[in-house]
Amino acid sequence: MGGWRVLGQASGGWRRGLGIRATSTAAGFGTKARHQLQRRGASKPSDPPGDQPFPGLLRPGTFSREELVDVLRAAVVDRKGPLVTLNKPQGLPVTGKPGELTLLSVLPELSRSLGLGEQEVQVVRASGKEASGLVLLSSCPQTASRLQKFFTHSRRARKPTATYCAVTDGIPVTSEGKIQAALKLEHIDGVNLVVPVQSPSRKDIMEGVKRTLSHFRVVATGSGCALVQLQPLTVFPSQLQAHMALQLCPVLGDHTYSARVGTVLGQRFLLPVESTKPQRQVLDEALLGRLCLTASQAARLPLHLHLHCLRLPGARPRDPPIELLAPLPSYFSRTLQCLGLHYQ
Repeated sequence: MGGWRVLGQASGGWRRGLGIRATSTAAGFGTKARHQLQRRGASKPSDPPGDQPFPGLLRPGTFSREELVDVLRAAVVDRKGPLVTLNKPQGLPVTGKPGELTLLSVLPELSRSLGLGEQEVQVVRASGKEASGLVLLSSCPQTASRLQKFFTHSRRARKPTATYCAVTDGIPVTSEGKIQAALKLEHIDGVNLVVPVQSPSRKDIMEGVKRTLSHFRVVATGSGCALVQLQPLTVFPSQLQAHMALQLCPVLGDHTYSARVGTVLGQRFLLPVESTKPQRQVLDEALLGRLCLTASQAARLPLHLHLHCLRLPGARPRDPPIELLAPLPSYFSRTLQCLGLHYQ
């Protein structure tokens, strides 16, 4: 599933053949990387669900710098010229505070491990800390600059370049559409949280409120959940999680924004943001049973949001675009199997 794909045309829109199958055995984030985790206590995907419900999951704080470099080197899904593509494990931050173990902090060692010598490698595009999926690196400043301009131009033209896969607790009312919301960041109880803003004024926009937009398409449904493709057309922290919570269908494993969705007599509604604090996602007994999880295991459920596909320009202006693809993590594939979410 990983690697490159050349498209036949340059137009935007949904790709129907992204290679997602609940019934296939998807690699976590590269077979070698999965083995690195297994040597540190992670089980194989075929182990009983109760023993290891989240196979292939990176546990923050359990890796040395050298071990993390080994995992990232094994997570390389493709190399083309100056470009290196990784399938980042969920939970690994790209940036962080000084002294924290992040992707950026180990880039020099990773570059040497990949045989790039002292060439300066920079991050061109990456999934966020809580999401898994594609990270695009470049050892050529000119190539990195060209790609950054392409992504900026695509956003301004409302052309999607990134496609995420998500499993949601709940099924969107419509099978396809767009989500528009004005969002802002607020520091609440020591945590930066995304807060929706109703009818923002010009002053609000000047003070940091941003109008955001995402496209979504429901790929499969089952057991009260959905497999959804998401394409953000704007850039804002936790945009996709916040958008799906506003749709009353929080992403599975979202232990921040799912608390904003309440249920009374089977009907979902949004709770007031000002009175809702982040908490572990609460799943009903039927869903826990389908996932073969206890309530305590569900409290550790990883965010099921994966940057699966990136669309890049061809090498020359008239060349067709290229798609970068990253396999789903093993725990993500396991969830699809448990819920009977099949994508043909």
